[in-house]
Amino acid sequence: MPRARFQTLTEQMFYTLLCLNTECCGIDILDKIPAMTSQRVNIGSGTLYTLLEQFLDAGMIRETKAEGRRRSYILTDKGKDMLEREYERICSQAADYRSIFKKGESE
Repeated sequence: MPRARFQTLTEQMFYTLLCLNTECCGIDILDKIPAMTSQRVNIGSGTLYTLLEQFLDAGMIRETKAEGRRRSYILTDKGKDMLEREYERICSQAADYRSIFKKGESE
């Protein structure tokens, strides 16, 4: 059975949505993701623009303006909810790891 769309997010999806907490265009996102992750995460332009279209179709972002080919976007409430759910999922994974390996406890 295929996985439900956007049930979980890839790193590229997560950081794209995170960037769109404020209004951005694609080139801004391409610059912001490596900067906010100390170059750990990069995204190609083809991947980014595919994701933006998918997020638009899913109602997770909305277009705020279009100037020629340059389009700007921002998160919708649905996108914020998805980002929050993904954040909670990641935090739960980190808590599970700490529980198994007893991280943060005095020895």
